[in-house]
Amino acid sequence: MKRLLILAFLLVAQPAFANHPGERIDEVMTAQEPAFEVADRPSTPNLNVEEPGGDVLRLGDLHDQIIVLSFVPTDCGGPCVEQQALLAGVQGQVNVSPMKEMVTFVTVHDADASIEAPWDEANWRLVIPSDDETTAAADRFAALSSRSQELPMAHVIDRNGRHAGIFHGSDFSKTNLTLYINQLINNAHAPKPPAEKGWWEWLTGWF
Repeated sequence: MKRLLILAFLLVAQPAFANHPGERIDEVMTAQEPAFEVADRPSTPNLNVEEPGGDVLRLGDLHDQIIVLSFVPTDCGGPCVEQQALLAGVQGQVNVSPMKEMVTFVTVHDADASIEAPWDEANWRLVIPSDDETTAAADRFAALSSRSQELPMAHVIDRNGRHAGIFHGSDFSKTNLTLYINQLINNAHAPKPPAEKGWWEWLTGWF
């Protein structure tokens, strides 16, 4: 209960977000979080991965979710360990709110890479590449960034596959990423329901 109250306070009391509509989230986050980079691309590179039981996971299968995607190659070491712990902390904040049902965290790792972060398996998917090494998959996504590729990146993918943003390394505020996810859930990029046809549209549709 205490964690829920703290998160609720953060979501309503952050001055940088309180007076900004969702469509300005990239601008606001850029000013607030140095580790954040705007992506805003309509899609992401192909990613062929499998879950521990051998089931194939496609990002398109999660089109109605906000996805937080990260990579842990075998040789990443401390930077990835730190980022995974931070992302698990973000998940902890997300999961004490209704956002839990709308966000999936995906970690791509080599089979011999150790993941020791305190993840909640309820909305976390641990996967391995189907036909490549994790480093190669991570590099394809890292190529979308204009920054140095030395630090691991956490890619935030909006609903319907839009590559929204990147959080670099492990120095970003987990509250900022939580707030970013919250704003994506409510922002202008979200899919709009189809408008109902009026009588004129129905009539002209016959021609």
